[in-house]
Amino acid sequence: MDQDPSVNALGGALAACSTDPVTGFFRDGHCNTCDQDTGSHTVCAVMTDEFLAYSKYLGNDLSTPRPEFRFPGLKAGDRWCLCAARFLQAHQEGVAPQVDLAATHLRALEIVPLDVLARYAVADP
Repeated sequence: MDQDPSVNALGGALAACSTDPVTGFFRDGHCNTCDQDTGSHTVCAVMTDEFLAYSKYLGNDLSTPRPEFRFPGLKAGDRWCLCAARFLQAHQEGVAPQVDLAATHLRALEIVPLDVLARYAVADP
């Protein structure tokens, strides 16, 4: 798999999203992507209880630990490389989490406009 260049939504170097828990399509702590990442796991989101409940309701339970996949389950405050389309959907439903723009991959902009992401930008990552 050829990884896309590690460029963030602001045009700079892609910052780490989370190493605890380890996130990203490549499980490298960054929201790196490639053509095989059909879900575009490119938005570095800061989880909220509201968003986690919303995601679970839609069938993607991110809060329940899955030890067999070395997944601890997410809680409010955790950062996670979220699918760009799911972020956009959450925005449209009024439950979008905050976003770390420095750790959000440039390819997220193919799905979510920068002005929408910027509305949820964390002040200090």
